[in-house]
Amino acid sequence: MTIDTDRSALRRFLLGLAQGMNASAESVDRISTMMTEIIRAYGVDDIDFVVLPTVILVQSGDDEESRVAIHSATNASFRFDQIAALYELIAQARTASVSPLDGIRRLNEIGAMRPRLGWVTRTVGHAALTTGLALLLAPTWQGVIVAFALGAGIGLLKLVRSPTLQLVMPIAAAFLCAGAVFLLAEVIEIGDPIHLLIAPLVTFLPGGVLTTATVELAAGQMISGASRLIYGFVQLALLAFGILAAGTVTGVDSRSYQPLDAESFLPWWVALIGILVFALGNYLHFSAPASTFGWVLIALIVAYTGQLVGTALLGATVGAFLGAVAMALVVFWIASLRHGAPVQVTFLPAFWLLVPGAAGLVGLTEAVATDGGFADFMTALLSIMSIALGVLIGTALYRLVHRGAEEIVQFAVAPPAAVSEGPRRLLDRLLPWRRAARTHD
Repeated sequence: MTIDTDRSALRRFLLGLAQGMNASAESVDRISTMMTEIIRAYGVDDIDFVVLPTVILVQSGDDEESRVAIHSATNASFRFDQIAALYELIAQARTASVSPLDGIRRLNEIGAMRPRLGWVTRTVGHAALTTGLALLLAPTWQGVIVAFALGAGIGLLKLVRSPTLQLVMPIAAAFLCAGAVFLLAEVIEIGDPIHLLIAPLVTFLPGGVLTTATVELAAGQMISGASRLIYGFVQLALLAFGILAAGTVTGVDSRSYQPLDAESFLPWWVALIGILVFALGNYLHFSAPASTFGWVLIALIVAYTGQLVGTALLGATVGAFLGAVAMALVVFWIASLRHGAPVQVTFLPAFWLLVPGAAGLVGLTEAVATDGGFADFMTALLSIMSIALGVLIGTALYRLVHRGAEEIVQFAVAPPAAVSEGPRRLLDRLLPWRRAARTHD
């Protein structure tokens, strides 16, 4: 194989990896970090790249003989089984243990993977994850039953693979669910109709998109962060429009968009069942590998517990922050284990459990339909910012601890001569930020 052929294959391989990470809802800054590691692993120094949510460019060669590979696509998304297979390939690429040509073939196989579970199971899975979230949000058993039925209907609707339908799917789903909930609210006690709507619409909510956008903006990725932020708000607006249109058709007044009190609430222990059912629903609906179920459940429990404790002690905004910090630490730890799960497989369900997009949908709907909803919408924005900040800090803490552990292990296996460096230089080896601070001084 010639050098040009090798470079061409490596360009296409890198392009496919970045495309797959985009489809896995990975942030641009993390994609860039992993791409840099892979390029170094293959021992090349003349490859550059640009990664955006819908456009990827990879250039190799010098100025006179450079070659560019480009890919543009809409917002495709991978199932959990595809994400797991992709990150297994990425792990091999980070050590250059797979040839570019073999990697390209594997990428094609991952893209063409059929769901591990059948359509009936995936539909039941969507109903289950809807029910699990309803057990956390809905105050009555009647509301949980309604959420299960709506979740099954939306699960069937998502099986239709029509590009035209995909464009209007959020509006259609919001309209159908809202119409059913508003009509049923007149005859049965379901609690707050708007919050009940969150459960069947959860997979359409752009909570992860908005949080990723905020993380990218904080990391200096202005183009991708701003574009994701606008995309997330447009998705929220489409969902809110569907709800408001259903309210107009069914003839509800503005009071139906405000929280309603229920005469009875579900006991506290139902939330534990809700988390378990929500994890099971994600496992079934997204055809996740069997080995990832336990890890997803752990991430959900940690995120919910952190949010619950923080909310009880310091309020909802701080609760979301603590839940995100705890979640980030746990999911990165899980990903570092030999038989763990990829970050995105455990991150995405936990994002939905923290429900930043749900609060945004409630606030936006109430802001348009009532006089007092704007304050709720601003609170939702603060919640999104707190979750994004929690993810940033949790990620930084994990990397700090992980790097410190590696330094300690390296020192433990270092030759005894390292001890003769003296206390000051010894601390510099174990605490890299001391080195950087003294160098800066």
